[in-house]
Amino acid sequence: MAHAASDMTALSVNLNKVALVRNTRHLGIPSVTRAATLCLQAGARGITVHPRPDERHIRLHDVFDLAELMRGWPDREFNIEGNPFHNLMAVAHEVRARGLPLHQLTFVPDSEGQFTSDHGWAFPQDADRLRPVIEQARALGARVSLFMDPEPAQMAAARAVGADRVELYTEPYAAAWSTPAGEHQLARYRAAARAALDAGLGVNAGHDLNRDNLTAFLRVVPGVAEVSIGHALIADALELGYAATVRDYNRCIADAFA
Repeated sequence: MAHAASDMTALSVNLNKVALVRNTRHLGIPSVTRAATLCLQAGARGITVHPRPDERHIRLHDVFDLAELMRGWPDREFNIEGNPFHNLMAVAHEVRARGLPLHQLTFVPDSEGQFTSDHGWAFPQDADRLRPVIEQARALGARVSLFMDPEPAQMAAARAVGADRVELYTEPYAAAWSTPAGEHQLARYRAAARAALDAGLGVNAGHDLNRDNLTAFLRVVPGVAEVSIGHALIADALELGYAATVRDYNRCIADAFA
């Protein structure tokens, strides 16, 4: 059965690793905005960045440069992720103060020096402190997605604090891919996504998804509106180029809906 592009999961390309390579020299290459342009031209439906406080990869000017670029792509989305209790909200306020587009804020509970995101928010522990920052984000006109472990019982609580979506943390699925534990992990994510949808949340997913495991995930896990993919996609792009890589990830998505 044929599906319209709007019915399928959107691919948002995380550009952190492009900035990480750029930051090893002072030449401005590879260009983060050029990477975004090539990915968007090839069919990416969004761009994601995670401006950490230490600017180890994405720098503040990258956020503004990319937001300015996204003006020219009104049918695509700009997603900024990070910890709302570090620098994320200040960045978001400045983006909107400049009149630039900001479609989604993904709240991630990582520490300032953390190597990469490795767990989601927990309820009821995080509820009281999340409510006011979610209200701030929504006042800026941004959709709020909470980075969450695949725990069905947590989904209604995420909705109760005001989230619009959850982003399911998929590293456990990716680690179990092609092992006997893989089916168990898929069942966990299917149940979590169903619970999120039943609670009135949209569902995103991300972390260690790649061309090998993406199709199987989307075939089983219902209602995934967006996948945010960075490390694996940029690694593939080193071999294939941005355009061919984005097209192949979109093929993986389309295969799940075929």
